[in-house]
Amino acid sequence: MRTRSDITNSKVVEHFTARTDKYDDSSKWCTDLTMLAKVFSHLAPSAESVVLDVACGTGLVSKTFQGKVRKLVGVDLTEAMFNKGKVFTDGLVHSSAECLPFKNDAFDLAIERQGIQFMDAAAAVSEMVRATRPNGKICLIQLCAYGEEDQDEYFEILRLRNPARKNFFLREDLATLLKDAGCAEVEVIDYISEENVDRWSDHGAIRDERRAGIRDVYRHASPGFNKYHAVRLEENGTIVDRMLFGIAVGTVSS
Repeated sequence: MRTRSDITNSKVVEHFTARTDKYDDSSKWCTDLTMLAKVFSHLAPSAESVVLDVACGTGLVSKTFQGKVRKLVGVDLTEAMFNKGKVFTDGLVHSSAECLPFKNDAFDLAIERQGIQFMDAAAAVSEMVRATRPNGKICLIQLCAYGEEDQDEYFEILRLRNPARKNFFLREDLATLLKDAGCAEVEVIDYISEENVDRWSDHGAIRDERRAGIRDVYRHASPGFNKYHAVRLEENGTIVDRMLFGIAVGTVSS
């Protein structure tokens, strides 16, 4: 995991406040029902489960669990985002995930999607584990580089897209975060999302110079990068990338 030390919570809030209006349409994966169904099926919560959605944002993950579990609580730092997402929860808390305001063992399942890259990841995952009962589930869903051959270029693309991004992951980083926080039976599942890079970068919070920089990295990508991302340049100039999500699941040790 590579980490930037210059990212503050205020910078994250500023970034996502600017992205709120366009967030749900900013990527294919945001509203990918196949991805969300896969996650729900794998976690298999019961109708009596109490679920925590960390960095819940506009509620796209919460929406998947709504009405299928006993209680769903969301937590997010950006007011503009959670004001859109609160309708999909049974309760929403304005808080950093690095210090969750919940008692120990309060939840049966804690999940985050594309949240911990903007915070102290180890602290946030440790808090998710603390707030989840023994034998409960923790799920981390993150864009990841495939490996050493693509990570330098991909991390630069992710940095250009998200000036507030603090962490850059490989799949094994997600497993390490879960194990270090006290989880067992850790597994990481791959999920590929084909993304229109122009749509993905046009989220309303970066200048055109950064979007041009992203396209430039793709146009000059190394053979190692292209081997995994299978980048396509369409006739209309659209760049398509096979982006990798790591879906990491662990069981809280008893």
